[in-house]
Amino acid sequence: MLLANPDRESGLEKSQVGEIRLLFSGIEGDCHGGFNRKSDSRMLKQFKRGTEVRNARQVSILSVEELADIAGIMKIPAVKPEWVGANMVTSGIPDLSLLPPSSRLQFPSGATIVVDMENFPCRYPAEIIERNNPDQAVGFVQAAMHKRGVVGWVEREGEVRSGDTIVTWIPQQRLYAHA
Repeated sequence: MLLANPDRESGLEKSQVGEIRLLFSGIEGDCHGGFNRKSDSRMLKQFKRGTEVRNARQVSILSVEELADIAGIMKIPAVKPEWVGANMVTSGIPDLSLLPPSSRLQFPSGATIVVDMENFPCRYPAEIIERNNPDQAVGFVQAAMHKRGVVGWVEREGEVRSGDTIVTWIPQQRLYAHA
């Protein structure tokens, strides 16, 4: 499933589309595109809010399986990708949210997205989900920890169509002992 929203002011929610064009600046016509962005609450330890930084959050990718897990934990029928600002929803990549940084997701056109990092849950989707499910048993932020997918940036341009097969490239990993 592919989703986009051209207007950041309209909110986080996105609409389904049949195909997207990945550009080096992100998804053509999506409000989260661009080479740069303003820093936000995730970066307060490094920068003052609103500092211009490189946009490594051009694309938000979630999985069908993890969205179902979140809904189950929250005891609601579903968590719709539209509610959480997703651009892509995959199926069949185990533990998508735990893909290591620098993993590559490559599509039949050659278009490739580099995973920057896990996308940690925040209050914005929580508000949308609560509006649609006022009787939820568990909050979104708690239920979606390590299940909200990943964010990344475009390494190679190209077309992506709904239903495309994704080849996942995982880089060699080693633990940094001094973290």
